[in-house]
Amino acid sequence: MRNDLVRIAGISCALLAAVLTALVVRRWEPLISYDDGVARDLHAHAVTHPGVTHLARVLSDWVWDPWTMRALAVAACLLLWWRGDRHRAMRVAVAALVASVVQQGLKALVGRERPEWPDPVDSAHFAAYPSGHAMTATVVCGTLLWLLPGKTPRTGVAAAWALAVVSVLGVGLTRLYLGVHWFSDVLAGWLLGVALVVLVTRWRPRSGRPPASPGAPGPA
Repeated sequence: MRNDLVRIAGISCALLAAVLTALVVRRWEPLISYDDGVARDLHAHAVTHPGVTHLARVLSDWVWDPWTMRALAVAACLLLWWRGDRHRAMRVAVAALVASVVQQGLKALVGRERPEWPDPVDSAHFAAYPSGHAMTATVVCGTLLWLLPGKTPRTGVAAAWALAVVSVLGVGLTRLYLGVHWFSDVLAGWLLGVALVVLVTRWRPRSGRPPASPGAPGPA
């Protein structure tokens, strides 16, 4: 039952991401208007609160940067490979690689411009949609949660989930606050990230062997 619910959640996120992408491409007025309003309100606050803006830049550019997240994924892959758990190591590697390909492909296809300000507090390159920061954090944090050993204490599991949620939500909010993304960019990154995590961790090989479930211990 739990696995079915997870798969339904993944499929739902994928469908929502597809609908959101279509609305962005068609420049659906209610969505564009909402994006613009959120961006203007947050930028106005960022300009007048340099301390908060500096903290957001540190978190966005260093703590939750995509390369930081990818480094965590690489470290997890190497540790799993060293332990002989090559099956899950490959899944983590595939998730990180596919996330990069999907986000860069969509950026090129959609070609959405980033917000422009006369007084920017940060800058970013490439197209806006979807947010690479949000998608990468979601994929890496999601796969790392999947790798939690089954014997992890409940407090440890709760702490890991709390850290993952704060990181995923936090990186999206910092990108919005710094004025380098629209809200729908970040939402798409979250949706695509969840869909990809579910796909990679729940996909069953043709042999019929189910993948290890979140919290299940890896092979000795």
